[in-house]
Amino acid sequence: MFLSLLAVSLVILTISSNLAMAVNKEMKLQTLSRGWGDDITWVQTYEEGLYNAKKSNKPLMVIHHLEDCQYCQALKKVFAESEEVQNLAKENFIMLNLMHETTDKNLAPDGQYVPRIMFVDPSLAVRADVTGHYSNRLYTYEPQDIPILIENMKKAMRLIQTEL
Repeated sequence: MFLSLLAVSLVILTISSNLAMAVNKEMKLQTLSRGWGDDITWVQTYEEGLYNAKKSNKPLMVIHHLEDCQYCQALKKVFAESEEVQNLAKENFIMLNLMHETTDKNLAPDGQYVPRIMFVDPSLAVRADVTGHYSNRLYTYEPQDIPILIENMKKAMRLIQTEL
């Protein structure tokens, strides 16, 4: 009897342990947002982003970043916490975040660094004229630069309406 109870207890313990591990894996499931904003619709590839930008007549916002980059993580945190950034992104942009470079060299006019945010208009032209305020890395933003990013998002939207 004692051995039966011990065997049943071990089976229950094993099942509950496996269930806990499965739940933990589900909680860590990565989405396309990668932490940049779960309420935003993100495209998976640059090509999909270009197609959707052209089709919807919205600019494409491309965020280049790396998971192990402390500057990217700091920017991601304020990006995700900014209600204005999140609303602008959700309503007015096709959004893509990349952890690798694309084949389009126009997305790295001043080099390949992270974090780097570029805009592409619906005519598929990379907007190299929408820059941050650092002269050595024109398309980078730091956490305190969120107001500049917001202005650049609005500028990217205005340029579409005035130039197309």
